[in-house]
Amino acid sequence: MAASLSHDELIDWIRLTRSPGIGAKTFRQLIEKFGAASEAIARLPELSGRRGAINVIPPAQAEKEHAAATRAGLTYVTWADPSFPEALAATDGAPPLLLVKGQVQTLAKPMVAIVGARNATVNGRKMARSLAADLAKSGYTVISGMARGIDGAAHEGALSVSGGATVAVLAGGADVIYPPEHAKLHEQIAENGAVISEMPPGTEPQAALFPQRNRIVSGASLGVIVIEATPRSGSLITARYAADQGRDVFAVPGSPLDPRAQGPNSLIRDGATLIQSIGDVLDVLPPIGDPIHKISKTIPISPQATEINDKNNIQALRAEIEAALGASPAAVDELVRQCQVSPAVVATILLEMELDGRIERLPGNRVALIGTV
Repeated sequence: MAASLSHDELIDWIRLTRSPGIGAKTFRQLIEKFGAASEAIARLPELSGRRGAINVIPPAQAEKEHAAATRAGLTYVTWADPSFPEALAATDGAPPLLLVKGQVQTLAKPMVAIVGARNATVNGRKMARSLAADLAKSGYTVISGMARGIDGAAHEGALSVSGGATVAVLAGGADVIYPPEHAKLHEQIAENGAVISEMPPGTEPQAALFPQRNRIVSGASLGVIVIEATPRSGSLITARYAADQGRDVFAVPGSPLDPRAQGPNSLIRDGATLIQSIGDVLDVLPPIGDPIHKISKTIPISPQATEINDKNNIQALRAEIEAALGASPAAVDELVRQCQVSPAVVATILLEMELDGRIERLPGNRVALIGTV
């Protein structure tokens, strides 16, 4: 169970997280507005509009998931837990909770991601192991996706160092071993680091879940290293997430004749840092212990609902905000300046519009209307 939440509070977090229509960004908005998941659940009906009420899953369903997690040896870590990765908590769309198999305290350490091709070359795997080992010796935790090829080699490299730690982020449940040949690696990572997932226990990996997994890999890290990747690979998705999240992107160059070098080479062309050794990475990353590592992840956990009393004014403000939005993303800060009202009021109206299915939230604290041309 999460250290900073009671059992009942955790069950409410699970209920809200697993309810259809409540994504990670909406969850954050609800907690910031109401302070507690129980209060958010109670107030959802009044926020729902023409799309109809959000059907929050019943407590029994959340209790069933919690019991399955306990049987599988998984621990819940939420935003309210000091072990939740600070860098990840500071990103747009960070998962409200993670399920962890292994050493929870590993998540609080500074991480660097290494990702790359599944059908990696011998040299690519050697480079991944070497960089991961050097990062571990330098005090960093290596994070990756435990896939075949570069990911697996990176985990192995970190584990080869005495005291080295690594974190594997899975697209399925943290208790589901994938790929099957990594059963031993899964066990070793849990013993010397952590296997994590935002998905319920028992979830089988599906294609649509891998991009979600990738945003956690990049979001939890201070930088992402790409070693061998084709132009359409998931590793480049991770690199794009990293760039959007303000992370450093590193790439190992390769021969233009090898399709697996096209991804890293294109990243370097677009501004990623070319690396040939660990020194190239450490020259860019801040030293461990530097204040830049201490990213704020303050999440209110006591009720602080924003009340709006003047219905006529609010109705006019809703119309003004909707008129100011379109298909192109707009910054929320700009909406606040234009409407000349408090950020809390604008946030409440946007939350209502989001629950009503009228807007979508985008990286960089931006929003856009849905269904406009």
